[in-house]
Amino acid sequence: MAIKLDNVGIAVRDLEAAIAFFTDLGLIVLGRDTVSGDWTDTAVGLDGNHARIAMLQTPDGGGRLELFEYVHPAAIETEPTRPNEIGMHRVAFAVDDIDEALRIAARHGCHPLRGVATYEDAYKLTYVRGPSGILVMLAEALQKG
Repeated sequence: MAIKLDNVGIAVRDLEAAIAFFTDLGLIVLGRDTVSGDWTDTAVGLDGNHARIAMLQTPDGGGRLELFEYVHPAAIETEPTRPNEIGMHRVAFAVDDIDEALRIAARHGCHPLRGVATYEDAYKLTYVRGPSGILVMLAEALQKG
């Protein structure tokens, strides 16, 4: 059986704010839609499922995010995920300029949890708290090429 990762889905509080954040970082919107009906109830397992969605992709085509904002049932607010919690952890992006990525994130009110670290002279990396509390890892390779 062949298998490949298609996308990572993330429920957000404000779809427009999340799209603005991720497109400013460089992702491209592939499409948007509103989904509801029996097929979504069955696929997702929620009666009356109705959501606004957007599919975004990295410029190289190697990664996709599906963002969704629930219209019905109402979204459930939870505490933001912490780095050591079991379950969905974070989404990570390789960037060519971490300082520029952090300036972009800051324009959206998103800042590093603690700071920027260097891992074995290979990467500069950090976690930022993105829109809707999403943990986003940004990593810049120090050995270019």
